[in-house]
Amino acid sequence: MRELLSTFGLPELVAALIVVALNAYVIMAGADFGGGIWDLLASGSRREHQRALIANSIGPVWEANHVWLIVVVVMLFTAFPAAFSVLGTLLHIPLTLMLIGIVMRGSAFVFRSYGSRARTTRNRWGAAFSIASLVTPIVLGMVIGAIASGGIGDAVAKLGQGGTFGEVYVAPWFGEFPLAVGLFALSLFAFLAAVYLTVEARDELLRDDFRTRALAAAAAVFVSAGIALLIAQRDAPRVAAGVSGAPWSLVLHLCTAAAAITAILALWRRTFRLARVAAAAQVSFILWGWALSQYPYIIPTRVAIADAAAPPITLRLLLIGLGVGGAILIPSLRYLFRTFAGRAADL
Repeated sequence: MRELLSTFGLPELVAALIVVALNAYVIMAGADFGGGIWDLLASGSRREHQRALIANSIGPVWEANHVWLIVVVVMLFTAFPAAFSVLGTLLHIPLTLMLIGIVMRGSAFVFRSYGSRARTTRNRWGAAFSIASLVTPIVLGMVIGAIASGGIGDAVAKLGQGGTFGEVYVAPWFGEFPLAVGLFALSLFAFLAAVYLTVEARDELLRDDFRTRALAAAAAVFVSAGIALLIAQRDAPRVAAGVSGAPWSLVLHLCTAAAAITAILALWRRTFRLARVAAAAQVSFILWGWALSQYPYIIPTRVAIADAAAPPITLRLLLIGLGVGGAILIPSLRYLFRTFAGRAADL
C-alpha cells in the first residue's frame, strides 16, 4: 500500500476518477441491463406485472445512466490518448458489438413501449430488448477480461510482429477467461437489478418474486466468480496474484465478503433498502479489485498509467472541466431520480 501511494500522482488521480465514473455506470446502468435479463426470464401468473415493474422502474432514467460511460470514454481519450488508441483499435469488434447492443436495447425498449399495440409486434421488440440486455453485459465483461488478463498487451506485440487478424483482433477478447468475466458481469448485473426491484415493488407478491430472483442471482455470482478465478490461475496469473496476494487484497476481500453477506441477510430478513446499499457496495468492491490488480498499468503489462498520460496541463484542464461538469451533472441526475421516484409505487 505504501508503494502504491508513493507513485500516486496526477495521472493516477485521473485514472482513479475514470474508475469512479465506471463504477457509477456499473451500479446504475448495470442494473438496467439486469432488468432486461429479468424481462426475458419473467414467468408465472405475474409475468406481465413483473415486466411492467421493470419498464416503469428503468423507463425514465435508463438513457441518462449512459452519461457515465460517455464520461469514461471522454476522460480516457483526453487523459490517456495512447491507451485509448490501442484499446479502440484492438478491441474494435467487441466495442462495436457493445455499441450496437446499447443502441438496439434502447430503441427496442422505446418501440415496445410507444409503438404498435399489437401483441406480436410488442413481443418482437421485447425479445430484441431482452437479448440486447443479455449480450451487452457479457461483451463488456469480455472487454474487461481481455484488458485485465494482459491479452491486449500480447496483441500489441503480435501486431508489431505481423500477427494474423485472429491473433491480434479476436484472440485477446474471445477466450475462456474473458468469457468467464463476461458471465460474471452478467450475474452481477442480474443480482443488482433484482435487489433494486425489491425496493421498487410495492405489491408483496411481486416483491417476493424479485427477492427469490435476487437470492438465486447471488448464488450465480458466487459460482461465476469462482469459475473466473480458477481460469485466471492459468490464463490471467497477474489477475489471480493481484486479487489474492497483493497487500490490499485481504482488506478488499473482507469488505466484499461483508457486503455480500449483508446483502443476502438483508434479502432474507426483507430489509430491502439495506440490501440495495450492500449489493451496490459488493459490486463496487469487485470493480475496484480489478482496477487495483492491474495497477500501475492501464494496459497490462505494456502501457503504464504514467507513460500513457497526456501532458500535465491537459490533465489539469480536464480536472477543471470535470469539476464544472460534475457540478451540473450530479444535481441534475439527483433531480431526475427524485422526480421519478415512486413511479412504480402501484405495482
